[in-house]
Amino acid sequence: MRNKLLVVGGIVIGIFALLMILISSGNASGYETLRSFEGKMILYKSSTCGCCEVYSQYFKGKGNSEIEIVTVLDNRRVMDEYNIPGFLESCHTTVVGNYFVEGHIPLEAIEKLLTENPNIAGIGMPGMPSGSPGMPGPKSGDFVIYGVNYDGSTFEFMRI
Repeated sequence: MRNKLLVVGGIVIGIFALLMILISSGNASGYETLRSFEGKMILYKSSTCGCCEVYSQYFKGKGNSEIEIVTVLDNRRVMDEYNIPGFLESCHTTVVGNYFVEGHIPLEAIEKLLTENPNIAGIGMPGMPSGSPGMPGPKSGDFVIYGVNYDGSTFEFMRI
């Protein structure tokens, strides 16, 4: 009788442990630094662009739900304030801490930015590539994300 109780108790504890592992792994996003970021996070999005709305939902759902969404008629003021190079300009600009994040940037790049904390102004990706967050269609090649130094010069930050 005692052996049966030990076996049943062990099974119950094992099932409970397995459930806890499954539940905790289901909450893991791979973006822990971004999810726990408590600094300034503002996404300036166009009032007339549908992809901006999709990107904002992507960021809130998978990145950090605490981001403030600000709808603007013209994003020019924000892009000028952060000296975003013309070839990176997009329909929305996200400010995360002291960095700008321009365009349809995958969260992997924002996570890398926050984890590595480089001495740069921000990151951006040219155009509105198919398959990037917020954009329809299949991904057709690498997403090349550029880092922008404070002097406006750029470099390849990462490829996804």
